[in-house]
Amino acid sequence: MTADIEQVDVLVSGGGIAGLMTAAAFGAEGLTTVCVDPAPPVTSEDQAGADLRTTAFLTPSVDLLDRIGLWQRLDPHATPLQIMRIVDAGGRSATPRLTREFDAAEIGDKPFGWNLPNWLLRREILDRLQQLQSVSFLPGTGTQDVIARDEGALVTLSNGRKLRARLLIGADGRNSPVRQALGIGVRTFRYGQKALAFAVTHELPHENVSTEVHRSGGPFTLVPLPDRDGKPCSAVVWMENGREIARLAALSDDEFNQQLNIRSAGVLGLLTRVTPLTQWPIISQIADRFVATRTALIAEAAHVVPPIGAQGLNMSLADLSTLVDLSRSDPGSAESLRSYERARRPEAYARLIGIDALNRASQAGIRPLRDIRAATLGGLYGIAPLRRLMMRAGLGLR
Repeated sequence: MTADIEQVDVLVSGGGIAGLMTAAAFGAEGLTTVCVDPAPPVTSEDQAGADLRTTAFLTPSVDLLDRIGLWQRLDPHATPLQIMRIVDAGGRSATPRLTREFDAAEIGDKPFGWNLPNWLLRREILDRLQQLQSVSFLPGTGTQDVIARDEGALVTLSNGRKLRARLLIGADGRNSPVRQALGIGVRTFRYGQKALAFAVTHELPHENVSTEVHRSGGPFTLVPLPDRDGKPCSAVVWMENGREIARLAALSDDEFNQQLNIRSAGVLGLLTRVTPLTQWPIISQIADRFVATRTALIAEAAHVVPPIGAQGLNMSLADLSTLVDLSRSDPGSAESLRSYERARRPEAYARLIGIDALNRASQAGIRPLRDIRAATLGGLYGIAPLRRLMMRAGLGLR
């Protein structure tokens, strides 16, 4: 065995939210864990490159975060999501013609989830990693080469350092270097969409209601945040075709706010944008397999879905929960990875197909298709057992 190869239990490639949480989870298990990422994390809202999106953690994800020592840090900053409201504004005017509310009280005594800004998540998770003596985080360092062998995954980092990991975890995004190094293909669904993410203040209180407004081009989603400067505040994800997003992003502040208030259908009164715009392309994607020798893919390295129904990172945390549970005796063993593949890929693919269908329905621009969408929503909502089943399925509950 070469002397300059360092031995670790777990190597996490990727220092986004999913990767940092993965390092925290395996560190909490007492396993020697190294997490690497080429880019240093941005941990304040006003810093260049800040991720101004938010993440809604559904109840099963909160259970995992509590187990690994993160939730007590995040809870003081979290805004509960008690009601999921869907508004159809696809009629002749942009005003709401159909509103349906899904109340978490119908299926339990907890909210659907809790919402937090992504930049804040990075800050709090990094603070937690500093408390874990078994975890090393190496920002500014990437994964350069991978050789997966039965005795361990041999990884060469961008600084020339070599590590042999019992378990290598690719949490390095939709263009995962780990996945590419191992020759694992992907299936990609493209929509011609992009999304704008930013925060707004508004006239009416959100009352812990997350609202999706459907017209055409994709959903316009308002997710509750804590008050800002004494005013009610929400995060916005606005999905549209790429040309329209480019047009919107080029508008002056006054012109943008005018378009913003037309698209919101007035559900929270007058909206005012209070943070810069960020944008990113919308795709669905799934890896042909989630595992290789001594290697597991999680999060966007394994699957990517549009930001509908708070599924993206919650699917990633379901990956993580399963992987941690299967890795206690021998991280990266062939048996544990086979079990992980069987448990997660079919579930992720099923959710991807469901979200793909919802997104394509939300893009409908032709009036008869919008009418069918509204009628379908109204019909499904009106059947109480089916409504409760949909809510439980959205949370990942049986």
